[in-house]
Amino acid sequence: MTAKTGKAGKTKSTAKIPLTWLYVPGDRPERVAKALAAGADVVIVDLEDAVPADRKSYARAATAELLADHHREVPVHVRINSLDGPLARLDVEALAGRPGLAGLRLPKVTSPGQISEVAELADAPPLFALLESALGIEQAYAIATAHPCLRGLSLGEADLRADLGAGADSALDWSRSRVICAARAARLPSPPQSVHPDIHDLDALAASCAHGRSLGFFGRAAIHPRQLPVIEAAYLPTPDEITAAQQILEAAATDTGALALPDGRFVDAAVVAVAERTLSLSRRSPA
Repeated sequence: MTAKTGKAGKTKSTAKIPLTWLYVPGDRPERVAKALAAGADVVIVDLEDAVPADRKSYARAATAELLADHHREVPVHVRINSLDGPLARLDVEALAGRPGLAGLRLPKVTSPGQISEVAELADAPPLFALLESALGIEQAYAIATAHPCLRGLSLGEADLRADLGAGADSALDWSRSRVICAARAARLPSPPQSVHPDIHDLDALAASCAHGRSLGFFGRAAIHPRQLPVIEAAYLPTPDEITAAQQILEAAATDTGALALPDGRFVDAAVVAVAERTLSLSRRSPA
């Protein structure tokens, strides 16, 4: 894709960090309509893997028509086609500047130059990089700091698993942590987890979300609306976590330095910050 000189956003978004991201095929407008009403924080219209080659043009046109309308509560992001092929440029030219476009998700990113290239196109929206290969993981921090238009990182675990030849799910934990650290070091939001491919096994989804939360992910992408409540339940604080956070903030209100609670927990500024975030999340309404 050849870059053009143009405008690029220079400030990071101050909007609420999404917790649920719902993918939907771009060549199925009726499914897009249902996805917008499903309760996700963000709907991602997919022009890449979910769309057959002979329907790419139709998906692009249908998505451009959708994005002509900006009067909707749910932000709409679009995952464009691979940056190393001719379709990506067509996608960006058709969609950039549309009033209903809240972000572009760039698949299979392997270098910071790819971010800059898209960002320099006219009217570039917020960009989100998907790291889906060993090379992408190795370049994670450079990609995260490539351009102010970049607002987030996430993993594409199916492609990454194939690239690494990884069998056990735990084999991806190092890559997951690498991306989380790169995002936070670049002062980007904590990344959401990659999709869970089994839409029927909700217990496995919940267990996977609990593991992802323990690593430092925040929220998760979904491929079916039934996954949304499970993701929210996994990432919202439990009653015990809320109670603990309240105790920490009550103690901190009477002492501005480091202190120990009666049960032996040590409290300092970092612990207080986590408690404040926990209470903020507790006020969020479930899907």
